[in-house]
Amino acid sequence: MQHEMEFQLYGAIAATQAALPAMREAGAGTLLYTTGAGSIDPVPAVANVNAAAAALRNWAINLHKELDGTGIQAAHVGIDVSIGMSVVPGFPTAKPEQISPVYWDLHTTKRDQAELVFSL
Repeated sequence: MQHEMEFQLYGAIAATQAALPAMREAGAGTLLYTTGAGSIDPVPAVANVNAAAAALRNWAINLHKELDGTGIQAAHVGIDVSIGMSVVPGFPTAKPEQISPVYWDLHTTKRDQAELVFSL
C-alpha cells in the first residue's frame, strides 16, 4: 500500500509542485491525472492500487475546485479498459489513439469538468 501511495499520489503531488508555480504565474495551464477506473469502482483483487488511485482522484478533483477561476485546469481521467492488449481475459481493450481525445477534450473544450472516464 505504501509503495502505491508514494508512486501514484505523492508522485503526482511532486510533479504538480514542480509545474504549478509557472502555471500560476502565466495564469494558464492544464494538469491531467490518470488512474484506472478502480479509483471510482474498486476491484478487491487490486485493492492497494485502487486505494492509492482513489486518493489521487480525490486530490485531483479537490485541486480542480481550488484552481477554479485561475485559468488553470486540473482534472482526473479514469481509464476503464486495458490499453493496447488485454491483461485480464474478457476485459475490454482500447488503442491509445482511441483514448487520447479524452485528454484533448479536457484541455480544450471541457475545462470546467473535473473528471472524464474512458470506457467502451
